[in-house]
Parts: sequence; C-alpha cells; structure tokens
Amino acid sequence: MPAPVFLCRSEDLREGGLAVPFDVVHAGARWRAFAVRFEGRAQAYLNRCTHIPMELDWQPNQVFDDSGQWLLCATHGAAYAPDTGACVGGPCRGGLVKIALCEARGVVHWHTSDDLYPVES
Repeated sequence: MPAPVFLCRSEDLREGGLAVPFDVVHAGARWRAFAVRFEGRAQAYLNRCTHIPMELDWQPNQVFDDSGQWLLCATHGAAYAPDTGACVGGPCRGGLVKIALCEARGVVHWHTSDDLYPVES
C-alpha cells in the first residue's frame, strides 16, 4: 500500500471554514480536490460537481453554504453532505468522489488508490 501523502496541518482545517485545496490525478486526468472539517472530522473530495463537472467554490476555497452545514455548488446549487459527499438536494447525479484521509498528531494525510494519486512535480 502506498504511503499517505501529506495534505495539511490539522489546524488548517477549521470547522465549516475554508477548504484546503490540493491536486490529484483521477481516472488519468488532473483534478482539483479539497479538504474540509465537518463535525470535528477531516473530509476530502474531488472538487467536481456531479451535475456539471465544475468546481464547487463560490469564492476561492469557499465550498460550504452560509450555514456551514452543506457543501454547495456555486453554479447550479447542487448540495452535498459534508460527511459523506452524498447528494442532498438540487441538480446532482450521485455523490462527490470521496478521498480517504487520516489525521494523527496534528497532521492530515490523504491516501492514494489505483485511480487516485498525486500529481507529479
């Protein structure tokens, strides 16, 4: 199993706050991804709405709605559950692609898989 990839310090993820962006290769293409904190847990997803493949951000790294309870696509209003990525309203076609994270000793890492890996520098 490949080693986890450093993402950020735990303190960089604030409850319902700004997302921490990072780049990944998924299904052979480069994509932006993001990590957020929701209900105390770090979560990460590809930054790609399932309605139309556009990034969710309504401002740079702003993916939460005003209430801090939903991930919201700024383009057409598709809403996703921050803990699962499941579609909860609006024009979605399934849920967000979840990226496995681990958090220990003040650091957050993401896990690679057969179809998800770091962008080579």
